[in-house]
Amino acid sequence: MNIRNEEISELVVEIPEGHTHIRTTLVLKDGTELTFQEATIANLVRAFITVKTHPILTRVKLENKNLEKRKKGFDKWQLV
Repeated sequence: MNIRNEEISELVVEIPEGHTHIRTTLVLKDGTELTFQEATIANLVRAFITVKTHPILTRVKLENKNLEKRKKGFDKWQLV
């Protein structure tokens, strides 16, 4: 799926009531809503900045992994 800027009606970044983490919702003009958890957007931003600023890298690929050993408070499923 390739989403073009003109297909987006709004982008909402918020901490929903009763939550502590940011949710980002992309609303398309056709009514489709895509909501992303904070960790997903954080990974996307890190990968984007890496590709944009690295002198040689032109691609970063993150894959979803089930991590048994992880930092306290981190979800077992991580994009690494």
